Amino acid sequence: MPWPNTTHDWATSVDADHLADIRRRPQELAPGGGLHLLLEVIAYAADEAAERGSGSCRVTLHADGSLAVTDDGRGTDTRLDEHGQAVKKPVMSTQDLRFFDAPDTPLLPDGHARRGMSVVAALSEWLVHRNRRHNGAWTQRYEQGMPVTDLLPLEADGTTGTTVHFLPAPTVRPTLAALPSSQFEMLTRWPSLAVEIIDERPGTATS
Repeated sequence: MPWPNTTHDWATSVDADHLADIRRRPQELAPGGGLHLLLEVIAYAADEAAERGSGSCRVTLHADGSLAVTDDGRGTDTRLDEHGQAVKKPVMSTQDLRFFDAPDTPLLPDGHARRGMSVVAALSEWLVHRNRRHNGAWTQRYEQGMPVTDLLPLEADGTTGTTVHFLPAPTVRPTLAALPSSQFEMLTRWPSLAVEIIDERPGTATS
């Protein structure tokens, strides 16, 4: 691709070796399990909010154990190639050039290093990314970080933003399932981002 790299390498849509490496190191790259994965996703919404001055997102803990983060940002960068086909920045299946294995990577609110969205995708049984921008809307499904559908168009609804809905793999899922809702306060520790938490797990009430 002729587009310059900033956070990810546009020339590579899937880095299978990188994803396999993540799956070999779940405790190292996702300490704290599903809670850490949520923070990795929210961090991107927080980046967007900081750049725009403010923003919001909704975190939903579904009854089936899956998790979703929906933000009101500009959506994941998606461009048209020389054939007029939509190409999304490969945030799910390649490493974030700023963070993964970087010696000075920033810490997330849980005190652990930020590694990037590929950690979430690789350590999820499935992940669905819905992306709405001013120039179009698309969705794509991943399993263990690998795309299993094409980038499929969605009907525009006048909004922008992203939804990342994922089911953590069994290696990271139990930690979040046992976590009391009182400890989810760390999900809201972002200077420019307002976070709403909806807890649909059995025996819990919406926050």
